[in-house]
Amino acid sequence: MLLGAVADDFTGASDLANTLAKGGMATTQFVGIGAGDAPAGCEAGVVALKTRSIAPQEAVRQSLEAARWLLRQGCRQIVFKYCSTFDSTPQGNIGPVAEALLDELGAEVAVVCPAFPTTGRRLFMGHLFVGDRLLNESGMENHPLNPMTDADIRRWLRHQTKGEVGHVPLHVVRGGAEAVGATFEVERSAGRRLVVADATSDEDLLVLGRAIAGHRLVTGGSGIAIGLPTNFREEGLLSPDAEPLPRARGLGVVLCGSCSRASQAQVRAYLERAPGLAIDPAELVARRMTAELAADWVCRRADALPIVYSTSEPSGVTTAQERFGREEIAGTIERFFGELARSLADSGYRRIVVGGGETSGAVVEALGVKSMRIGPEIDPGVPALVADRNGPLGLALKSGNFGASDFFEKALRQVGLP
Repeated sequence: MLLGAVADDFTGASDLANTLAKGGMATTQFVGIGAGDAPAGCEAGVVALKTRSIAPQEAVRQSLEAARWLLRQGCRQIVFKYCSTFDSTPQGNIGPVAEALLDELGAEVAVVCPAFPTTGRRLFMGHLFVGDRLLNESGMENHPLNPMTDADIRRWLRHQTKGEVGHVPLHVVRGGAEAVGATFEVERSAGRRLVVADATSDEDLLVLGRAIAGHRLVTGGSGIAIGLPTNFREEGLLSPDAEPLPRARGLGVVLCGSCSRASQAQVRAYLERAPGLAIDPAELVARRMTAELAADWVCRRADALPIVYSTSEPSGVTTAQERFGREEIAGTIERFFGELARSLADSGYRRIVVGGGETSGAVVEALGVKSMRIGPEIDPGVPALVADRNGPLGLALKSGNFGASDFFEKALRQVGLP
């Protein structure tokens, strides 16, 4: 294994794995911290954790354990993957994990770049934009777990770290990899170990990729990785051959726990062509709705490729959180979708499309799969995945804000056959 990645959630892991696979690296996504060795021929390994919204100390522990496993597989470079909307709070764990990885690797500096221009995430003057809106005006300010109320990534990161945060402005990036490298050296010499780098296009990310070819640690969204496979290819380290991907075949279902604007539009679009079961959090808490009841509902509509969703407007999320507590309601919804996915998979469902990062993590953990191979891209940042669970199991794990309005319909086609 040449490149290893530690991802703070499951959809982010598949997003990064998709980027590396498109770049020509034989890529495997691992669920949690690996116990044995990676399969032969694996050039890039992405360890999917569920650390995005947990306490920094525990996030650091899990991330270091994952990084150490990747290093034992022979990795030359480690990527710490977080969301392209930098999901965290002022007390969040992105900064602590990045600093701990720097220490573990003996590295002196690392890039910080959540930019993913293909999906509208751009960094300019250290500020993160989603489309034409500042991050804190994009809907992310209403995120139920990690509300982003400041678009200045330097300032947000400073809340979480011990030291000052550096910056590579866009005009330096446009000056080429050598200019970027010189700026990293200036920031390193000044003691600024984490350096936010502007990027508004894929070309900017490719420049950054060349500049950080020798860095032991890279941090960012999946976009920062688009140039990394080229570095290994130019060293003659990548194999030209790829093993064919098995295809899943069987019943399909959509499960969506995300409340993002994109997910709301996707649910509305999918309901125009398939039946849907809306999940009220209060019904889950009261046990009037259970995974068993939902599975029965789905199975009675199997041929219609139904959707089960807890997606709602921000006001509905706020009401549920105020009534039951943020942690309680989030855990209840995640457990429900995990139990539902496991029940459906046990009943013969071989194509499962999931919307939402936390929901995806709960589903994958409940299914008990340990690794997933990377298939074709469905929409930017979201690949089809194939796991082995008594035969091929087709999955799509979509971050809440990713995907076109027809994503769910396309995803069911791409993850396998009826």
